[in-house]
Amino acid sequence: MAKAYDIPANHLIIRLADQLKKDKKIEQPGWAAFVKTGSHVEKVPQNKDWWYIRCASLVRKVYIRGPVGVSDLKSMYGGRKRIGYYLDHHRDAGGAIIRRALQQLEMSGYITKKNNGRIISNEGMKKVDRLATEIYKEFAGSRPGLQRYA
Repeated sequence: MAKAYDIPANHLIIRLADQLKKDKKIEQPGWAAFVKTGSHVEKVPQNKDWWYIRCASLVRKVYIRGPVGVSDLKSMYGGRKRIGYYLDHHRDAGGAIIRRALQQLEMSGYITKKNNGRIISNEGMKKVDRLATEIYKEFAGSRPGLQRYA
């Protein structure tokens, strides 16, 4: 059985975002069409489904990193901000987006809250592991490098 560590992150996130889009408890808020993801970003996200992709990415981060808080995730999703002619400085991502997405994921059953942060729930771990196994089987049949060394 494959885990989230064994497959490429982008394939897992895209497939998980499709599953989250079908979930009724996870909805894109009305303000999500007008908001930037952080002060380091110049424009709003161009992808209409960016909310579900961010939620899937959060599930993967919580799965891999263990108990994490909102401030840790703000730092992880932050980026470089150019300030005039001077060197770039790190800016954190917006906390409202991360907090709202984590709350929706908690209601949906993917994540649970503990004293020192949020961790993946047993149901969430099962869903991610099943999806990772499906993706791993697809890649094992389609990648010639894996067949040659198997």
